[in-house]
Amino acid sequence: MLRSTVLSWLPAFATAGALLVLWEVSVRVLEVQRWLLPAPTVIFRELFDSLGLLTRHAGTTLVEIVVGFAVSIWLGVVIASGVVWSRTVERSVYPIIIASQTIPIFTLAPLLIIWVGTDIMSKVIVVVLFTFFPIVVSLVTGFRSVDREMIDMFRTLGASPFQTFRKLVIPTALPNFFGGLKVAAVVSVIGAVIGEWVGASAGLGWLMKLSGPQFQTARVFAAIVVLSVLAIGLFLAVVVAEKWSLRKYPARAVHMKGLGEL
Repeated sequence: MLRSTVLSWLPAFATAGALLVLWEVSVRVLEVQRWLLPAPTVIFRELFDSLGLLTRHAGTTLVEIVVGFAVSIWLGVVIASGVVWSRTVERSVYPIIIASQTIPIFTLAPLLIIWVGTDIMSKVIVVVLFTFFPIVVSLVTGFRSVDREMIDMFRTLGASPFQTFRKLVIPTALPNFFGGLKVAAVVSVIGAVIGEWVGASAGLGWLMKLSGPQFQTARVFAAIVVLSVLAIGLFLAVVVAEKWSLRKYPARAVHMKGLGEL
């Protein structure tokens, strides 16, 4: 199983390695200044030299992401459940939630600094604004994907509404729910960075904002690498939770063949 997993990721690693080599060669051949575009080797050296600094600020950013992500999950479950179970909630709340996504979150971040301050709460709110929407939409879609004939069969067998919800609705909605969580896990990093960029005294976003005007471009790229690692780690954590939660249910996913196999 480990061997198959490694082989499946081999093309991605090969492509990334080729791009890094092309980047390194291009920067050296064209003699691009380090302050303008550092080579990958320079960025990796900066990662090593500033490891303590990056780790300290990454811890701050990770706390903001985890807290905001947890709040988004709770908020998404509550809103999605209300939308599905109450027509009144659906007609009054769901359109507002959809319309709220037309407002650029970046424009709200300065207002949050004024209203809440520059502490962790403002960054958590920005993360929530970025992540709760895909969770709500995916969970509503999952709840509504339950087969009506299966619900009728549960009722015929004497199952209570709570039993039907626990035994049928939740297992059916889980794949959609985790699909939304995967999207939210990635964009949560963006939300934390934007919140720190607008107003903060710590975090990777704040470090990038501080390093840019000082022409410490390698440090900016190093922070981007750490942010990418955080996003990948959160995504993999959701994947692990998904596999554990769905271990009792048969796989329903249909894997499309590549063009070469058609």
